[in-house]
Amino acid sequence: MTDLTQPDPTRPDPCNCSAIRKAARHVTQLYDQHLAGAGLTVTQFGILARLGAYGALTINDLAGRLAMDRTTLGRIIRPLERDGLVQISSDPRDGRRRPLALTEGGRVRLDAARPLWASAQDRFESAYGREPASSLRTMLAGLLATDLAGGSASTPNEGRP
Repeated sequence: MTDLTQPDPTRPDPCNCSAIRKAARHVTQLYDQHLAGAGLTVTQFGILARLGAYGALTINDLAGRLAMDRTTLGRIIRPLERDGLVQISSDPRDGRRRPLALTEGGRVRLDAARPLWASAQDRFESAYGREPASSLRTMLAGLLATDLAGGSASTPNEGRP
């Protein structure tokens, strides 16, 4: 077993989870800095972008597409709803379903944020390399498709973009 009490700063983090989370925070800071001009975080941008691409989605569907739990997603959606960027409605066929949809204000904000996101994307690929960035996205997609729970059931993201 690896000793986590004396990490060597010149070597990769021995904990897979810690290494992934640190890298995610590092990259998130870059995207958040770029998207600040549109008043969004990268997480909020991702929500608006998926609603823009797929149309109305239930919180369960959206959570699955984002590999995020419903509770966390609910907390992130509240300010978007408050600011008029998303609308939560009731499904007339099934009152238990509450689809989320992008409002016109949300579409305008998303359109304003797209070039800022593209700038962050370009900066990342310029610093890390276009090919390594593409390989990283492929590896991360494979990670998301991996059944880490060890069950025989399919993963929540199977078949989802």
